[in-house]
Amino acid sequence: MVAETKLYDALSISPSATPDEIKKAYRKAALKHHPDKNKDNPNAAERFKEVSQAYEILSDPEKRKTYDSYGLDFILRGGPPPPDPNDAGMGGGFPGGAGGYPGGFPGGFGGMPSGGGGGHSFHFSTGGGPGGFSFSSPDDIFSTFFRSGAGGMGGGGMPGGFEDDGDLYAQLNGGRPGSSARRRPRAKTPEVTVVEKQLPVSLEDIFAGTTKRLKIGRKTYDAATNKASTQEKILEVPIKRGLKAGSKIKFPNMGDQIEGGTQDIHFVVQDKPHPTFRRDGDDLRADVELSLKEALTGWSRTVATIDGKNLSVGGSGPTSPTWTENFPGQGMPKSKKPEQRGDFVVGVKIKFPASLTAEQKSKLKEIL
Repeated sequence: MVAETKLYDALSISPSATPDEIKKAYRKAALKHHPDKNKDNPNAAERFKEVSQAYEILSDPEKRKTYDSYGLDFILRGGPPPPDPNDAGMGGGFPGGAGGYPGGFPGGFGGMPSGGGGGHSFHFSTGGGPGGFSFSSPDDIFSTFFRSGAGGMGGGGMPGGFEDDGDLYAQLNGGRPGSSARRRPRAKTPEVTVVEKQLPVSLEDIFAGTTKRLKIGRKTYDAATNKASTQEKILEVPIKRGLKAGSKIKFPNMGDQIEGGTQDIHFVVQDKPHPTFRRDGDDLRADVELSLKEALTGWSRTVATIDGKNLSVGGSGPTSPTWTENFPGQGMPKSKKPEQRGDFVVGVKIKFPASLTAEQKSKLKEIL
């Protein structure tokens, strides 16, 4: 019978679990609740901490034995309060007569005389501050577990995209891999990155809406074979009507597998340059080219909209370089209300002559 089961419950195992079962339970729970894989879940970090602390105690046979006998509070405070000298029935001050442990208590507790009046306090000797045992950083527990090879449960290396880097391990430990040098603080596990890919789309496709099939290559890691490979995958990217430049089409967990998880891919929409139209928000603009003579004396043109309608435009002259004519509802679909459209705006580009003869200049001076 164990004193309590809270640490076993944190790993979803029974108090009779074997060391291998404890390792497997921690591996599964740590990967599931790792904060880098749960950026939108504020409770993940606390669960990650709970399973890490449970593993730190239960994976050590002596600490586990002490926990099973006396519970977590006993460990955290370094043992019970000093015994009452008048209480002769405590057998050395520990429940059940712990004075029977010669030379000290399992798990690193300080020794105690077998009599009841010693007045000593008892402290866990592994990393605890004054008053008892203190847990290691959850990130350190996670790193040590996987870098020891336990993460593969029998095969070297890291599962699910977590790669074993001997140089980094040596750097963290202040020496070669496996060095007994004092361990330096572990570098923070890098956050899963977002890969942005530019996606040029024609104005015609944005006007009509379409689906683009794009082939990507992504690096994957097979935990069963402990091998990395490149996998080709076809993504169907939806282009909604009126989608604006700069819009992001997101594909979570479709990029390369890296330490901490799998990358997200964001496709960033760009307007492809068009020979006729320029996009301005929901409006489309087009220019007609005029000679100086036409600008001064009059002109007419037929221009086509993006959906093929012909519109007549013109002016009797003179036409200024800033002249425009609006055609409401003939532009691009509005992204939030694609049944509505912006305007089609026609402007002019006046082509000035490169040179004039003296006679032409003279006549223009007379006319103007």
